[in-house]
Amino acid sequence: MRRRLFLTAASSTALGQRAWAQPPDTPDTPPGHRVSVDVLQRSVAERFPLRYPVQGLLNLDVQTPALSLLPAQNRLRAAMVVDAAGPALNRSHQGSFDVDFALRYEASDRTLRAHQLRIDRLRFPSLQPGVVALLNTYAPALAEQSLREVVLHRLQPQDLRMADALGMQPGPITVTDTGLVIGFVLKPL
Repeated sequence: MRRRLFLTAASSTALGQRAWAQPPDTPDTPPGHRVSVDVLQRSVAERFPLRYPVQGLLNLDVQTPALSLLPAQNRLRAAMVVDAAGPALNRSHQGSFDVDFALRYEASDRTLRAHQLRIDRLRFPSLQPGVVALLNTYAPALAEQSLREVVLHRLQPQDLRMADALGMQPGPITVTDTGLVIGFVLKPL
């Protein structure tokens, strides 16, 4: 019990000291490790473009998504551009869809990953409505394959050194107007 009280007091002090290096975005912003939207965008760009064949009829090429922050919902949005081409189409067509998602921390590799995806319908202005309807049957699977568990950021050992020394680990992830704030919680005993 005393150990836990000591760790709680020490962690509050340490996290307060950590906050000095990263001033809060606003007085309401919780203390923790900050990750900017630019860092997230660069990390996602390393994993795209991706190609998905649709039953030998066409290929859907998903370009690098543009990330935006949804702090009111504590989520992120990815605006996805999709190119469709193949034997079933006369020419290449460009479309888009949006996906918004929450984040979770994966301790095994110190990563922040997309989860709880919500997918908007595919939009292809130059395709016939029937073809768009067919593509929309694949949209959820496409988004799941494209973004589910996509690594948005990997914490470095130095990011966690102080927290590890205090028996803490990443906890709540808060989306702010400028990026993410990763809070820390006590590790289970």
